[in-house]
Amino acid sequence: MHHWIKTGQLELDLSNGAPSARRRLQGPSKLEPYKEIIRTRLGSYPELSAVRLFEECRAAGYPGGDSQLRCFVREVRPRPPVEEVIRFETPAGLQGQVDFAEFRFPWGKRFALLFVLGYSRLLWLQYYPRQTMQTVMRGLEEAFAYCGGVPRELLFDQMKAVIIDDKRGDGGKLLENPEFLRFANHWGFRIRACRPYRAKTKGKVERPILYVRRNFVYGREFLGDADLNAQALTWLDHTANTGNERVHGTTHEVPRERFERDEQAILLPFAPRPYQSLVLSLDRMTARPMPNPVFREIAVERRPLAAYARLSERLSERLSERLSEGLREEVARS
Repeated sequence: MHHWIKTGQLELDLSNGAPSARRRLQGPSKLEPYKEIIRTRLGSYPELSAVRLFEECRAAGYPGGDSQLRCFVREVRPRPPVEEVIRFETPAGLQGQVDFAEFRFPWGKRFALLFVLGYSRLLWLQYYPRQTMQTVMRGLEEAFAYCGGVPRELLFDQMKAVIIDDKRGDGGKLLENPEFLRFANHWGFRIRACRPYRAKTKGKVERPILYVRRNFVYGREFLGDADLNAQALTWLDHTANTGNERVHGTTHEVPRERFERDEQAILLPFAPRPYQSLVLSLDRMTARPMPNPVFREIAVERRPLAAYARLSERLSERLSERLSEGLREEVARS
């Protein structure tokens, strides 16, 4: 203690005799003259590493170590603004959202086509072997039948069956598949697509995918595709859309009740007939194996060899006669 007091590290507090630490006067740090260099470099190149900045400051005469420099870089490095995801709600009957989700079962990989109404959060899903345009068309017609109507627009991710190309990020346009555009015109809805790498705008259908995995698929057993889809419809009717515990976290209402009260009556009317494609066969949802070729027996008349010999002689005689007639005609003309 006396050594600390003698060396000036402590001084006595005369009021109570207890030693107290003396505040040491701090001068400018070794890094101070170089801070403006770091700020300027980070302003132009925000991703420059602290190692690179340390090397540049050392080249400019910085005599200190890198630990102090690293702390300063962390404090002043520009941070890109976090893109805010704005939750938006759509009016009743306006929008439905569509997406695929991949699942694996003991008998193979299947794709769940999910359809959810943006206002009520009424959910529909079925499983298909492939993510084709035929699957999307057939599935949407089943979803429209389930809802008893059609929303005025459908929002898709960059689904290949729907969107051919999207140049909106470069000032261009959205190019829809012409066949699917005819399908949309038949049912009366507009096609909307999330911008590339902006799938968060389709969260109303992406969040239910996790809900389906945890609440429907996990812990259940299925006998095959027919049983899987039958159980899915039962789950929709008794749990996902109308269950007593299924109060949606955003709307704070049961989806079926909100749908029947506010949305069902203002959906576009259900078309009187399914869409008839000009180029696609909607009933061929899965690739059918090629049928085995059928070989039919051909009856062949069997004759003794002598009969073939006699036929050969007759053919030779007829050929000789025709050659003789040809020579006689040639002589007569000459």
